Amino acid sequence: MISYDNFWETMKKRGVTKYSLIYHYGISSNTLRRMSHGESITTSTINELCLILHCKPQDILSFGITEEEKAFTEQREKEVLMKKKKRT
Repeated sequence: MISYDNFWETMKKRGVTKYSLIYHYGISSNTLRRMSHGESITTSTINELCLILHCKPQDILSFGITEEEKAFTEQREKEVLMKKKKRT
C-alpha cells in the first residue's frame, strides 16, 4: 500500500502549505485530495512535488504491505502456480 504520510511531514518541514501548492505552484486541489485519501497520483506529479519541495520520492511516499494485500498476493501466486502445473 502506498502512503503519503511522508509528504505531509515534508510539507511541514519545508514550511509549505496546501494553499501555496495550489495557488503558487499550480498543484490541483484534487491531487491533494487524492493524496489525503491514499489514492494514486502520477509519477509526473511526484516529480513535480519533489522539485517544489527539494526532496526525493521517499520524502513524498512510502510503500508497505498490509496483511490483506499479503494474503491476496499469496493467493494469486498459488493460482498462477496451479495454472502452470495444469499446462505441463
